Amino acid sequence: MRRVFALALAVALGACGGEGARGDLPPPSPALWEVTRPDGRAAGWLFGTIHALPAGTAWRTPAIDRAIVSTDMLVVEVADLDDRGKLAATFTRMAHSDGLPPLSGRVPGGMRERLAALLAKGNYREADFRAIETWGAAIMLSRLADESSGGNGVDRALVTALEGRPIVELEGIEGQFAIFDGLPESDQRDLLGAVVGEDTMDTDDSARLARLWLAGDMEAIAREADEGMLADPGLREALLTRRNRAWVERLAAIYASGKRPLVAVGAAHMAPPSGLPELLAARGYTVTRVR
Repeated sequence: MRRVFALALAVALGACGGEGARGDLPPPSPALWEVTRPDGRAAGWLFGTIHALPAGTAWRTPAIDRAIVSTDMLVVEVADLDDRGKLAATFTRMAHSDGLPPLSGRVPGGMRERLAALLAKGNYREADFRAIETWGAAIMLSRLADESSGGNGVDRALVTALEGRPIVELEGIEGQFAIFDGLPESDQRDLLGAVVGEDTMDTDDSARLARLWLAGDMEAIAREADEGMLADPGLREALLTRRNRAWVERLAAIYASGKRPLVAVGAAHMAPPSGLPELLAARGYTVTRVR
């Protein structure tokens, strides 16, 4: 479960909520920050999102509504989340390589039985992955391992709510795949091993993760992000820390232009000690949690 959560928070491609996972969800208080420039002028907002929630979950608060009304633009990881054709075409182009070893040879010997079971679950044959790079196989199997549905995402809802205003992508679909494509093969195999090693996420897991997010419990989210695959220093640097540093550069340029963006990215990117609030504060911005 921690593996799926870490991947879902690290990239916009994962889902960590489901249609049947509502359970006893708390009143909404997801993490929102107001950003003020060093000269005292309002700069915008930071909002840590979750990429899927149980259907019908209420998550908007008066503070979030005020940010939506007041913002000049929406800044997200990927804008065209629903363009399945573009996603599939980009994945096929970037994840395809000839002459790769069998998938079973890319996981430790002790995981091969679990790999076979996961392939069977998706009606895959090992031969289906003979031209799929290891990172691509990890993403495909991660989506398969997560039994929840990813249709009720906060990212999508915000894109709809701010229709007509500019939407800025921090990475886009190709940029996100490039993060994985650029990993050394050893890290790609660590990623695949993490997926195969913990290959199910049920509705109880989904509801628990939704509760953490709705409560705005950033300490718990930080603990989750610190475990599983993000405990690997190479993966953490590639999937989280390096991206945060790059995003802060982009945000500083937007703030300097006078725009007041609502920055909505996965909640793990807000988690201390190297989250966006801390990185912006280190540059002289005042970042205040809004309840």
